[in-house]
Amino acid sequence: MAFVPKYAFLVNWIKDQILHGDLHFGDRLYSENELCSIFGISRQTVRQAIGILEQEQVVSRRRGSGTYVTWQKKPARRGTKKIGVISTYVGEYIFMDILHSVEAVLSTNGYATQISFTHNQVENERRALRAMLDSDVDGIIVEPTKSGLPNPNLSMYDEFRSRNIPVLFFNAKYPGLDFPVVRLDDIAAGEMVTSFLIGRGHTKIAGIFQCDDIQGMLRYEGYIQALEKNNIEINSQRILWFSTEDIDELSLYPERIMKRVKDCSAVCCYNDQIAVKVIKVLEKNGISVPDDISVTGMDNSTLAELCIPPLTSVYNPISLLGETAAKNLLSLIEDPSFNAEVLFRPVVIERSSVAVHTQSVS
Repeated sequence: MAFVPKYAFLVNWIKDQILHGDLHFGDRLYSENELCSIFGISRQTVRQAIGILEQEQVVSRRRGSGTYVTWQKKPARRGTKKIGVISTYVGEYIFMDILHSVEAVLSTNGYATQISFTHNQVENERRALRAMLDSDVDGIIVEPTKSGLPNPNLSMYDEFRSRNIPVLFFNAKYPGLDFPVVRLDDIAAGEMVTSFLIGRGHTKIAGIFQCDDIQGMLRYEGYIQALEKNNIEINSQRILWFSTEDIDELSLYPERIMKRVKDCSAVCCYNDQIAVKVIKVLEKNGISVPDDISVTGMDNSTLAELCIPPLTSVYNPISLLGETAAKNLLSLIEDPSFNAEVLFRPVVIERSSVAVHTQSVS
């Protein structure tokens, strides 16, 4: 039998008294002398246990008055069999496959799905979160909105926590929140695809990344790590940052791309959607892929296969990601202590958009 320290036994006993309704919010706890007498323990042991309970905000000591219960047992929620799902987009890119997988798991388990889309705008996210709270959903699965920027909606997530409604993020998470996330290891993805290009002889590698989503920053971090590991100098002139609002303008203002890829033999793009735009810009400017310059994407979407030339990309297990997110949220509903965090390992899928680069000899 495992040994339980006396102070830990007392901590657990007091918590049990609260959970079973023998002690309530505002009740005065037994005095130190009374606890010493009841449990046959020293005053030092009692004070150690009370100190722990104070740190956990279960009790509070009042000078000259005693120790009082400050933690309230939260009533169990009555399930509604509804799950909220918030995604940035719906029919574009990889999002539909993720949502199909989420909905399939939820419906199989008897849950209705309430879906909202933010179009990566924080005001839309706030409305969606409020609608989920008003519907009293049993849990939510969320793709964060502009996760690379300070978010004004974090207090809304605190409200979900206070109501004991589980929250699980997919694709990314807000740095300021400790809810679990199911996503690709984006740092590893950026490092892996950049290392792949370096392995094909490329040393002058441009990078195009999204700045208002944390995925863009993490993939850029991986890009930087690969360059540093291979003793390749980082050149800021080869990096193009764009925001959600800039995506359509990348094709309208091709000079932004052309300026960054000048003298480069390869381009590492934030995702397949951006890589396809880059390839079109390059070809309109008389630059052939991969003969003149190699291009890579990330996510291994259907765009990668349909692209001309077919695009080398990092595999992101989209359907598995959605399925895992749904299953893990259901597990959180059953057991709030369940470890729902999942980080998928990336894999480079090689296609014909990358050529071996032979360094010129002067």
